[in-house]
Amino acid sequence: MTQSTITLPAGMQITGEIKPGYENILVPEALALVAKLSREFEARRQQLLAVRVDRAKRLDAGERPDFLADTAHIRNGDWKIAPIPKALECRRVEITGPVERKMVINALNSGADSYMTDFEDSNSPNWDNQITGQINMKDAVRGTISLEQNGKSYKLNEKTATLVVRPRGWHLDEKHVLVDGKRISGGIFDFALFMFHNAKEQIARGAGPFFYLPKMESHIEARLWNDIFVMTQNELGLPQGTIKATVLIETILAAFEMDEILYELREHSSGLNAGRWDYIFSCIKKFKLDKDFCLADRAKVTMTAPFMRSYALLLLKTCHKRNAPAIGGMAALIPIKNDPEKNDIAMGGVRNDKARDATDGYDGGWVAHPGLVDLAMAEFKKVLGDKPNQIDKQRLDVEVHAEQLLDFKPETPITEAGLRYNINVGIHYLGSWLNGNGCVPIHNLMEDAATAEISRSQVWQWIRSTKGVLDDGRKVTADMVRAMIPEELAKVQVTAPDGNTPAYPRAAQIFEEMSTSEAFEEFLTLPLYEEI
Repeated sequence: MTQSTITLPAGMQITGEIKPGYENILVPEALALVAKLSREFEARRQQLLAVRVDRAKRLDAGERPDFLADTAHIRNGDWKIAPIPKALECRRVEITGPVERKMVINALNSGADSYMTDFEDSNSPNWDNQITGQINMKDAVRGTISLEQNGKSYKLNEKTATLVVRPRGWHLDEKHVLVDGKRISGGIFDFALFMFHNAKEQIARGAGPFFYLPKMESHIEARLWNDIFVMTQNELGLPQGTIKATVLIETILAAFEMDEILYELREHSSGLNAGRWDYIFSCIKKFKLDKDFCLADRAKVTMTAPFMRSYALLLLKTCHKRNAPAIGGMAALIPIKNDPEKNDIAMGGVRNDKARDATDGYDGGWVAHPGLVDLAMAEFKKVLGDKPNQIDKQRLDVEVHAEQLLDFKPETPITEAGLRYNINVGIHYLGSWLNGNGCVPIHNLMEDAATAEISRSQVWQWIRSTKGVLDDGRKVTADMVRAMIPEELAKVQVTAPDGNTPAYPRAAQIFEEMSTSEAFEEFLTLPLYEEI
């Protein structure tokens, strides 16, 4: 099938292959909405990306973030977000995963309250994944999604999790769709297609359309999403405020603007989420040139680290003050089937994580595997009982200042094992991503782009920081990393299910370039996207 089989709006080109079934997603009216939103908002997106670059330069030069003086009236004001729809009142356990068909069915059937289906970090955004993902969403919303695979039949249970969709972040293009000769926003593409096909169906069924919004760095970026919501609701004839969106606070800069982000989206807000893994990556990235900044081995940087604890409590307090849900971050641990002892330790880690969130006052938290839903649910029910949430738990005792958000500890230990772990995970994840899979179990953790970002950015920063010294006294250097890469590649090629494919040697090359080059690549997915 070719592009000529679908009718394109004037000025739009599609370079991706139109496989059978794609024409049911890429219908003229849906593409017209994509084109209209792109023409209206693309210039603003580019301006905001330029602001990010300018801000990064100022941070590189030594500037420190702080709460904004000109928005103090918003932080001090007595406003609330619009009421939460019934379908989003109870979010004690949310499961996440890519838009792959089997995953969608299993996640909706998992017993979780909500399922965040992901066009972003746990999804390799090749053309086929994005369009088949939309097909899967259309079928899932209508309850008709099913699958026959390896002699097994998969279909939806009568009771399913509430569907919440995560489109791509502002930094990601959709390179297969051009409007007026320019690439369009991946996020607008994902959002517009989903809205066109599913919003009215979801409203009729009483649950949706609901979204998660990733990677934002400021309330001005939230304002852009809000304006897109307003126009889209007008275009589709929906009442204003129908769309509800939860924002992932997963950048250090957004942590200073949480009130403002809720305020910008107040008619469309469904709260905030503590996107912990990308948040750690953001801290490394934003202070990458600071010789005094250095975080310990990735495994040592937990939610009890000072800067993470301050961020988590501030998010909680901010949300509940505004009648907004506060959702805890991802427990990346997964069940370990072949080792009961290790499995007990892993499950204990998940249990502690969810118990801390629930006791602090969070309304729910994330898991990456259906096998963790009941365990996580039990911890929230211990605290909440039959209540759908604990938004009434106001944390007036919490007082967080800028210096606490910037108290980056622990700095030690940095170990050879930790360095090798980062290299190993980076190569394994990048290879899998190049092969079309963005959600990968590695060393008993579920890795996505966020966790892989920590691995590669830590290596880059350890090479450059005066504190990047192993616990045995050796300075981490580019030569040390280059020597370890072939050794870790060999291990990955044995352990990865598709380790014998060319993607892994290429992944090792990319990891070496990214971790040892002078320039720091803003997101690892940007150069990777050009290769798929």
